Amino acid sequence: MALIEPGTTAPAFSLPDQHGTIHTLSAYRGRPVVLFFYPKDDTSGCTKEACGFRDALPDFSKVQAAVFGVSILDTASKAKFAAKYGLTFPLLADEDHAVCDAYGVWQEKSMYGRKYMGIARVTYLIDATGAVVRRWDAVKVEDHAAEVLDAVNQLGDR
Repeated sequence: MALIEPGTTAPAFSLPDQHGTIHTLSAYRGRPVVLFFYPKDDTSGCTKEACGFRDALPDFSKVQAAVFGVSILDTASKAKFAAKYGLTFPLLADEDHAVCDAYGVWQEKSMYGRKYMGIARVTYLIDATGAVVRRWDAVKVEDHAAEVLDAVNQLGDR
């Protein structure tokens, strides 16, 4: 499936987090939602990205924004990752990659000439009505959380 374009209604999801708690997009209606898709728990780039959101979480909370990390590894992997780095926001386990498919981030990748399917590092900002308002492709993890926070803050200016 293709990436979701801004202005489109965000696909619904229902996924467990690192504690086994189920999160649905509809439960967060009325507030901004940040969904950052990352390839794998506890790898260098994914850790930097997740820790950036962790460090900015108080600022996201001030504007009532919910932050979720999503990858295909199971809840046990998410729990270990969260505990190791003090990640207190939900890390969602999309084991069958259905949500990754719906958001267009389950893509063919290539490394050393070998092709395989995996998660593209993409972030979506969903507004209080459930519409995608911004998408970041091929995310560079340095300062990404600050860039997303700036976009969330701009929602109030619309």
